[in-house]
Amino acid sequence: QVHLVESGGGSVQAGGSLRLSCVVSGFTARKHCMGWFRQAPGKEREGVAAIDSDGTIGYANFVKGQFTISKNNAKTTLSLQMTLLEPEDTATYYCACARFFWPTSDWTQPGKFASWGQGTQVTVSS
Repeated sequence: QVHLVESGGGSVQAGGSLRLSCVVSGFTARKHCMGWFRQAPGKEREGVAAIDSDGTIGYANFVKGQFTISKNNAKTTLSLQMTLLEPEDTATYYCACARFFWPTSDWTQPGKFASWGQGTQVTVSS
């Protein structure tokens, strides 16, 4: 059974940074995609960034170079380094993983991911 646990959320002022981590266990798919999503109150869950087993990375348009996704080769840890945070980045952030799917550009769709963490809250104040 796949298990994901996020950590690293918190409260920061605008312009600050946070590093989110996701520890993954029980995920054995050789071809896969792992991603970060976020959901603000009253809004739909949206893709933030994803990385697949080939190392191909995708970012949402709103990231604007401020976030960096990474994972270790054992696919047991997924990270999201966030800089220059803005109040609009306030949300619950979730990590997720999935067996490989095509086209890979579908990574922005939460429905493509079968396994999810419980989320970690990020609050950015102005």
